[in-house]
Amino acid sequence: MAWSNDGSAWSGRVDTVDGEPGRRWHQVVRPPARHDNGAVALLGFACDTGVTRNHGRPGAAGGPRELRRALANFAWQGGPHAVPLDAGDVTCEGASLEAAQLEYASHLANLLRDGHLGVGLGGGHEIAWAAYQGLAQSFAASPRLERLGIINFDAHLDIRLPETAGQGTSGTPFLQIAEARAAAGLPFRYLCIGASETSNTPALLRRAASLGADVIYDVEAAARDADGHVRRFVEESSGVYLTFCLDVLPPDVAPGVSAPSSLGLAPHRAVELLRLVLAGCGHGPRGKLIVADVAELSPRHDEGGRTARVAARVVYEIAASWLRG
Repeated sequence: MAWSNDGSAWSGRVDTVDGEPGRRWHQVVRPPARHDNGAVALLGFACDTGVTRNHGRPGAAGGPRELRRALANFAWQGGPHAVPLDAGDVTCEGASLEAAQLEYASHLANLLRDGHLGVGLGGGHEIAWAAYQGLAQSFAASPRLERLGIINFDAHLDIRLPETAGQGTSGTPFLQIAEARAAAGLPFRYLCIGASETSNTPALLRRAASLGADVIYDVEAAARDADGHVRRFVEESSGVYLTFCLDVLPPDVAPGVSAPSSLGLAPHRAVELLRLVLAGCGHGPRGKLIVADVAELSPRHDEGGRTARVAARVVYEIAASWLRG
């Protein structure tokens, strides 16, 4: 594995005549500094290994860079005293997925200890197991970990059994988290929003039931009845890990993913539910949201950069909500 911080993705339009209120993300983002506290900190996981092990379409290793490129030209709404931080990328080289996950976890834990909101840029959904390890390191003695709520926007439950013992994939992270929490004597509280029956076998559905997972299927998520379910889950959580897999969206909206959905959740409804989660968490370091990430951006399959743009919008929504605190 390797760590890098390539700032060349951060470029875009400059509205000089508007001064400070006309700034965009590429004009304000910078690396973390020792005195920083309570910022939105981006951390990339440039990895394809989990997707390859899961027999998906490779290409997600290029996700973090393209997500930054799409985000760079977005208007900055954070005000003059808030800046986004770019903590660089952890890169998985060859088959060293587990080592890369530990490296990512270590960098993320440091960001969390500094009071930042860690926002991961994927990369395959194996980022979720890496993120949980970092979260557990940083909050090991905190009551926020006790009833942690894991909210996953995803067409897939990602609770597969590994094909090779000890080798996780992009399809195993939430089973790995469930096992880690059971070993620590902690409950596994998992809500998957937008799951597709066509993408999850009966074996996976039975496993979800045995783990006590909450599932809101894609068609159900489109209805208003889902709102109360989501609100209750957030209210009953001591902290929240939010992860957004881009294959929860329709394939014409998000073609650049490892495994495109057969139906998908309309983007406006997905953002509406995302905002519902974020509002329930509250804002800033005192809110419930601890870690967030966006997964499965695969640029080589992303016709017209459509998936990267919607991925950037998800990051934007998360950052905007945090900065209101």
